[in-house]
Formats: sequence, C-alpha cells, structure tokens
Amino acid sequence: MNGRIDIVTIFPGYLAPLDLSLVGKARSEGVLDVGVHDLRDWTADRHRTVDDTPFGGGAGMVMRPDVWGTALDDVLLTEADSRTLVLPTPAGERFTQAMAEELALLVCAGGQIAFACGRYEGIDARVAEHYANRDDVTVREVSIGDYVLNGGEVAALVITEAVARLLPGVIGNPQSLVEESHGSAGLLEYPVYTKPPTWRDLDVPEVLRSGDHGRIGTWRRARAVERTARRRPDLLARHAPPRVREAKAIDAEAIADVAARTFPLACPPHLNDADAGAFVAEQLDAAAFRRYLRSRDRDVLVAEVAGAVVGYAMLVRARPTAPDVLSAVSAETTAELSKCYVLPEHHRTQVAAELMAGTLEQARQRGVRAVWLGVNQSNERAQRFYRKHGFTRVGTRQFTVGNSVESDYVMERTLEP
Repeated sequence: MNGRIDIVTIFPGYLAPLDLSLVGKARSEGVLDVGVHDLRDWTADRHRTVDDTPFGGGAGMVMRPDVWGTALDDVLLTEADSRTLVLPTPAGERFTQAMAEELALLVCAGGQIAFACGRYEGIDARVAEHYANRDDVTVREVSIGDYVLNGGEVAALVITEAVARLLPGVIGNPQSLVEESHGSAGLLEYPVYTKPPTWRDLDVPEVLRSGDHGRIGTWRRARAVERTARRRPDLLARHAPPRVREAKAIDAEAIADVAARTFPLACPPHLNDADAGAFVAEQLDAAAFRRYLRSRDRDVLVAEVAGAVVGYAMLVRARPTAPDVLSAVSAETTAELSKCYVLPEHHRTQVAAELMAGTLEQARQRGVRAVWLGVNQSNERAQRFYRKHGFTRVGTRQFTVGNSVESDYVMERTLEP
C-alpha cells in the first residue's frame, strides 16, 4: 500500500487548510493520502468527554488515555509497512528539515504517520508510554519551536506540509527543493527577485540580469552563505567547515567582491571613501586579480565556506625593496603577506585562522624562510590577529592609499623549515 498521514483532533475543521494549495492538489489527485479524524467519535458518553481533572491537582484539564487509546488503536493501520505516532508538544525534540526528509521517506516506503493533537494541559503521559512499548509503533514527541500553542493542530499542519512537499509529484519543480533554505547544503536560501527591475529606487542586482548562468550561480551561492553566516552561523558551523585552497582564474570576480567589501573595513576612520574606492578599483578589481593569478611570484589562496569564497590571502614571494621595510626585516625575509581578508560575517569563526594557516603552509612549501606584512597602525584588531599567529612588530613604513599617506606597522614571522 501507499503511505499515508492521519491526524486525530477534537477540531477537525482546523485542518481544512490541507485542502488548499499544492497539498490540497496532491490529495485530490491521489498523490497524498491524508485522513482527518474527530477524537470525539471514540467517546463512550453522551457528552463526548475527552478530558478530566489532573491527578495531583493543578490548573487545567488532561486528555483521557482511554479515549486516545481506542482512537489510536483504530487509526494505526495494521497493514502499513511501518507506523509512527507523532505527538506535538513543546517538550518534544525539535522539528527540522532533516526530520521532515526522514518522515517523507517513511511515507514513500508505505509507512503511516499518525498525529495525536493534544489540547488543554496535554495528553495523559501513559498514551506515549504505551505505544512506545509496542514493537510495531515508533513514538516521536516533536516540537516546532520554543513556544506554547493551545493545541497540536498547528504543529500537525506544519509537519504535514513540510513532509508532503518532499513527496514525489507534490512540488512541480523538484529543483526548488534543492536550493531552498535548510536543504542538503545546510544553508538559508539566497534572496530572490522578479519584475519590475527597479522598484522604489531599489534595483535588481545586475548579475541576475546578465544572462551569465555561471556568474548567477556563484552570486546565489555567495549570498546564501552570507545570509546564513549573518542569521544562522550555527548552521555553517555544523554543515560547512571552511576550506582553504589555491585560487583559480575563475575565482577572480569572487575574490574582487570580497576585496571590495573588506578593504574599506581595514582602512583608518579618517580615510575618505573616494580614496578607498579608487584603491579598490585600481588594485583589487577582477582584472587585477587575474593578473595576480598569472604572476609567477605570487600565491593567491581563498577560503571557501559551502563553495563560496569568503576570504583570500596573497603571498608575494620577493625580497622587499622599500628602504623602510628592508631596514626593519631580517635577512631571511623573502615574502610579503600582501593581503589577508575575511568577510565580516565570518569574523569570530575559524575561517581567518584556517586561511592564515594555509597561507603560511604554502609559504613553507615554496621555501620561504620568513614573511613580513604591513598593518595600519590604527587597526588594533588586525594587529592582535597577526600577533596571535606569531608575527611581531619590527618597524614602520609609509603606505599610500589614493591621496592619503598612511603609517603601517611592519610585522614579521619566521617559519620553521
């Protein structure tokens, strides 16, 4: 037999939304079999009583186990390949997309999900205990969030829709399930846009109107990672550890996007936006990074999270020539850590540390004995980061950004062979 979903409640009308939208269409076309049952049909008195006062005293009423037991014995199908009894409760395990996928597979395999929608102070605890002790029923107490509702019907609707839309034939375009929030990649979905291209002085991003599907895919992945890092960093920590690798020519535009966002953050407060912007346009655009990637004396590494570039570092393998730097560093210094930037939403994660570790390892493999860098004297956060990774201050230098001459500290680290 095909799998099915059954919902037992004292308010069958509450489940009317199951006749609407894609779930309703799936039911009418026989793709999804859902039964809604009135618990009061299994009562034995003329008042159709489903509850009574709690043992031990206390406010509210508790739903009776004898009524629930009679109902569930009838609703749980002996011919189903498997039976899962779901009890919605704020005390249950957290409902997730992974659980929705698990329950959908159960239904696809001919199993049954039965919801027992409690009300008042809940269902007598012996109901869950009894069915959990049966070998032919799996009991799951499930919460849809850290809050309390008047009953389990809303949770049953939520879980049913989340499960139903994963069943074959319910969603018209299966690709929609791949790219949405909380999918297999563990990311929140990227922002979406439609016509008109300009609305209330807000434009659709140019890349989405370019027709370049490669750029569009890269942009969407980057925005999904950015949104997840800002709103749900726990998802990235759980599903997407950072990865450091050598950059490729195809990464030039993504690196330039990171550079455009990060370079101004490292500049001193007094530096005007025009000078910072001019420096980015001249030294850190996609064309510049393509040149850097072709250079034999430069190594560019990127930090990726879930396939999106979120940081980069550049190692220039050459003895410094500027007199103020040359006089400060040791004779062994043969490379400059020219760039090391990570997007701000990934600060306070392992991304920057992994990027630094990967860059220093690259330097070792290239035979570099010592590395120097320049960091603006007002950027205390960056200085702390570099000290943490073994760099010490050895001098100062002048660095020009646009029309502004800035003072940097020169820091150096010797590498173990």
